[in-house]
Amino acid sequence: MTDLVIRTLAEHEASALFNSLDSPGLVGRSVLDPPHNVYRTRAEGGDQRPEWSWVALHDGVVVARLAFWGSAEDTEPVLMEWLDFTDRDAAVRLLRAAGRRPRFESPLPVGWEDDPATRAAALAVRDVAAAVGYVPLVERLSYRWTPAAGVPERPGRLVFRPEPDDEVVLDALRRVHSSTLDSSAARAVERGGTELAAREELEFFRWCPSPRDWWRLAYTRDGRLAGIQVPVRNPSGPAVGFVGVVPEQRGHGYGYDLLVECTHHHADRGAAFVSAATDAHNTGMAKAFARAGYPLVRRMHVMVHPDGE
Repeated sequence: MTDLVIRTLAEHEASALFNSLDSPGLVGRSVLDPPHNVYRTRAEGGDQRPEWSWVALHDGVVVARLAFWGSAEDTEPVLMEWLDFTDRDAAVRLLRAAGRRPRFESPLPVGWEDDPATRAAALAVRDVAAAVGYVPLVERLSYRWTPAAGVPERPGRLVFRPEPDDEVVLDALRRVHSSTLDSSAARAVERGGTELAAREELEFFRWCPSPRDWWRLAYTRDGRLAGIQVPVRNPSGPAVGFVGVVPEQRGHGYGYDLLVECTHHHADRGAAFVSAATDAHNTGMAKAFARAGYPLVRRMHVMVHPDGE
C-alpha cells in the first residue's frame, strides 16, 4: 500500500472524489434530507468550496474526508460540517493537516443513541475530533415547522415593536444573557462577559441575509420589556434566529409567545418551512416547539476547539 495522500480538491474532481467515500452514512451530513446530504460545489449549485474540502487517500481510494463551510461572503470557514471516514487514523491525520479549527457540528438522527451501529459511528467521529483537541459543547435539537402543522394562534399577551437602535437591542441581549441556558452564549459569557455574548448574537443577526427591520422587541401590556425575537433567513432558508426572555419575565411561558410571533412572521411571507434549534437541556423551549407545531427532525452534536475562538 502506498503512503497516505492528504490534499484539498480541485473543482473538476471535487464532487466525484468527495462523494466516493464508501461509508454507511449513519451520522453527519449524510443523514440530512436531499440535496444537503450530497457534496456539491458552489459551481454546481451547492454550498461547498473545493479549496476548503479535504480528502485522505490510500492507493487512490478515499478513506477520510472533511469539508469546512462558510457563506458566500465569508473569507474564513464558519463551521466544520463534513467529517467521515473508514480509517480512523487517516481521519486524525487529515484533521491535523487541514489546520483550521472552527466549530464542528455533526448531525445525528433522532434516537441515534438507541441504535448500536449509529451510536458507535457517532462516538467514533467524536473520538477523532477529540484527538486534535475538540471538546464537546452541547447536543442541539433541530426542529422544522411546515404549513401542514398550521400556524399557531397568537396568545396576544405581548406587544411586538421594531427597534431601530442597535444599542437598545444590545441592552436587551445583555439582559437575556445575564442568565442563560444557551451553551454558546454561556461560553461567550465565560470568555468576555454578557457584553461579548450580546455582541456575538448581534453579529449573527447581521450576518444573516435577511432585513434588519425584522427584529422585534416584545413588551408586556403595561410596557415592560419581556424579551426579543428575531426571525432570520439564513443561507439555508427561513429560521428562528433568536428567542430570548429577560430574566425578570421568566416563568410566564413568554418563550412560546415569542416563537409563535416568529412563526407568524415567516408564515405571512409564504415560508415553506421554518428551521429552529435549542440545546437538549432546555426542556422549556423544547416544549414550546412541540406546542407550536415544530417536530423534532434531528439532533446535532456540537464540539469546539480552544484555537477556534
